[in-house]
Amino acid sequence: MSDRIYTAALLVIGDEILSGRTQDKNIAQIASWLNIQGIRLAEVRVVADRMEAIGAAVTALAGGNDYLFTTGGIGPTHDDITIDAIAATLGLPVVVHLKARAVLEDYYASRGGLTDARLRMARVPEGATLIENAMSGAPGIRIGNIFILAGVPHIAGLMLEALSGTLPGGKPLISRTVGCWVPESEVADTLAKAERDNEGCQIGSYPFFRDGRVGANFVVRSTEEAALDACIADLNARLAALGYEPVAEGI
Repeated sequence: MSDRIYTAALLVIGDEILSGRTQDKNIAQIASWLNIQGIRLAEVRVVADRMEAIGAAVTALAGGNDYLFTTGGIGPTHDDITIDAIAATLGLPVVVHLKARAVLEDYYASRGGLTDARLRMARVPEGATLIENAMSGAPGIRIGNIFILAGVPHIAGLMLEALSGTLPGGKPLISRTVGCWVPESEVADTLAKAERDNEGCQIGSYPFFRDGRVGANFVVRSTEEAALDACIADLNARLAALGYEPVAEGI
């Protein structure tokens, strides 16, 4: 398994996300899936259903990461313009993928047939390959390092499942949590020193207010189990030395 850090960006596309009508549920599932593949989600952007906005984001994110995943805008309606925007950005024509058309014809054979609107879901940038969608037939699309997924979370999840184990990646990031009833400001220097003294580990602090008390959970992350164990032990010892009682697995 490679020690190289592979990164991905996620572009969430849709006016409905920006307006608040729909809450995005894809970020968490894509981030978790990427971590299992040994790929780190480095950035997430949300853009409206506008050709120029999608194009600008695709150019920046695909160029700055190993992989770019997009969600939304690949359905059958006029405002589903993700394919057109990405194709235009890459300087490619949009074509009907013959296999995608056949899949859709089969799926809709008993559901009213393949209409012009439904045929839009077979359109791809020229040269693209398909990502299987075991639920509704309409496939996801891969073109270069860009993976174009459905916006509906359970369909996007099925597309990710079809991609599992197929992308080069590094070591998965593993994590463990230590909780403590302490204002994080009182241990900020301690956290910084523990991270600095434990190479290959990152410590994130997540404060909370509960039952009238202030506390924080400290999440330690690393790609190496031994380094993670050592950092946890070190952090526990530092907190105890300050008079605080660390709580394994968090509060």
